[in-house]
Amino acid sequence: MEQLTRRLQDSATARMAFNEVITLYSEPLYWQIRRMVQNHDDANDLLQNVFMKAWTNIESFRGDAKLTTWLYKIAINESLTFLEKERKRLGVSMDEEASMLANTIEADEWIDGDELKKELRKVIAALPEKQRLVFNMKYFDDMKYESISDILGTSVGALKASYHHAVNKIVKYFSEKS
Repeated sequence: MEQLTRRLQDSATARMAFNEVITLYSEPLYWQIRRMVQNHDDANDLLQNVFMKAWTNIESFRGDAKLTTWLYKIAINESLTFLEKERKRLGVSMDEEASMLANTIEADEWIDGDELKKELRKVIAALPEKQRLVFNMKYFDDMKYESISDILGTSVGALKASYHHAVNKIVKYFSEKS
């Protein structure tokens, strides 16, 4: 990874190295974005924005943080900015956002899945933004708390609490449903 970072910082090899970055990180970044915005087309657009921002700012990437941390920060910021713009555009509050995301999940033609998976996606979408982020990164991406901490700038203890609260809400929802 250090070699890739060095190649990104060298103008002679930056373009080829960045193509490698796109190949390596397109799928995990897509799914990180997708779990936040729920819509395939929006996730694809945001992924393109992430790579454009990364390419535009590549010379400012000094390698102090890991490349993955930097890319995830860009992806999360793009997702959160998009969701905020959508809330304003549609005139919905953060509380109403859960039903907006649930409708998106219900209409999603790109995901094949049984009703239980769809229901889980809806429950996760209803979580507060921070809990949703932490849950997705820990549960789906199997990230370590230390990595999530680097990306979100939150203490490991606070992340563990957010994850615990998210899991409890999901468990409570399904136990009340049965």
